[in-house]
Amino acid sequence: MARKKKRVAHSRAGKGSANAAALRKHLVSLLTSTDAHLGFDDAIAGIPPEQRGVRLPGAAHTAWQLLEHLRICLWDFVEFCRNPKHVSPTFPDGYWPTTDAPPDDAAWQKSIAAFRADMRAMAKLVADPRRDLFARVNHPEAAAKHTLLREALVLADHNAYHLGQLVLLRRLLSAM
Repeated sequence: MARKKKRVAHSRAGKGSANAAALRKHLVSLLTSTDAHLGFDDAIAGIPPEQRGVRLPGAAHTAWQLLEHLRICLWDFVEFCRNPKHVSPTFPDGYWPTTDAPPDDAAWQKSIAAFRADMRAMAKLVADPRRDLFARVNHPEAAAKHTLLREALVLADHNAYHLGQLVLLRRLLSAM
């Protein structure tokens, strides 16, 4: 008696199925919405220029360091997922700015704009039905576990963690 081959469910969910479309919608929402927590814009809102480089007692980072870390990591995730020639920064130092404070307001605004642009790029990658969410990312350093789905989930988790730090830091700074 011949055995039927098991269908690989993830290959169908990874591209054009209704399940894939729903999953893509949820992923984009996870990356860009404020369903469970404050979003990026709310987390950085209202931090006065003179407080962006203040390191509070007990705090590991300044607002500038957190903003730049979020930006650098997001850029790295996006490029890792879409550019096989991308070279990631050296870990961990390459993922953090070298100064406590931005050089000026223009640098702060530029970092915010870059974060927003890269988030749109990541959301576009995840939403693209031609990309298999479950296939290994096309990058020479990608292991089997490095799928677009995994990268989007790790990114969302990373962002939520550091946005929470920013929110707490902003609240502590306003209480000074």
